[in-house]
Amino acid sequence: MAEKKSLGKEFSKGIIAENPVLRLVLGTCPTLAVTTSVSSAIGMGVAASIVLICSNVVISALRKVIPNKVRIPAYVVIIASFVTIVQMIVKAFVPALDAALGVYLPLIVVNCIILGRAEAFASKNPVLASAVDGLGMGVGFTVALFLMSSIREIFGAGTFMAGIKDLLAIFGDVSFNGFSVPFLNENPMLIFLLPPGGFFVFGILMATVNKLAESKGKPRAELRGCEACPMAKNCNLHSCENSSKEVNG
Repeated sequence: MAEKKSLGKEFSKGIIAENPVLRLVLGTCPTLAVTTSVSSAIGMGVAASIVLICSNVVISALRKVIPNKVRIPAYVVIIASFVTIVQMIVKAFVPALDAALGVYLPLIVVNCIILGRAEAFASKNPVLASAVDGLGMGVGFTVALFLMSSIREIFGAGTFMAGIKDLLAIFGDVSFNGFSVPFLNENPMLIFLLPPGGFFVFGILMATVNKLAESKGKPRAELRGCEACPMAKNCNLHSCENSSKEVNG
């Protein structure tokens, strides 16, 4: 019973308490880039989740075999392998999604959420727990993308889930292709589809989540610098920051 409760906690933390985007402030680049439509956001979330789960499982299984000195390059090779597989599947079965995501699909390799979970969790925990952690973080990432893309698409394009037909084509011929939002479809606020609109929506969501966290007695999500990164010990930039602080101090 204790193990089931622990696994349930590992899963739920990635969705709420430690949401990678809205609480840990990770993966903001793809979050801002692919959330102009719900269909592309869901596609990115699912692709990243698959890579996250698979890489967590393999890294956890090999955690006692991979030498400590080369663990980071080993993690990158494992993650890159799964990203390549996912990209090939997307190109073959959902070419519209591949075109929509563009360079951000292969850039999952350097997504700090995936590499961060590999270093902070998968390399220190059993396979099952690592798989659940990857699933929870993946779902949390997808939820954040869905919320942000829903706001941007509704106000910026006057539609909701437009183009979802192309995403669901992998399951066969689907007639559903989203909704048209009354009033906004004729006079959309195009600013929401532009970078300033993305930052605005991201800020609103962060402020809302921080408010909810404070009401429950939890700390606000904030950018805490390199020391908050799981890779800080192996990062030259972090070493340079520490040296600069010592000199200036």
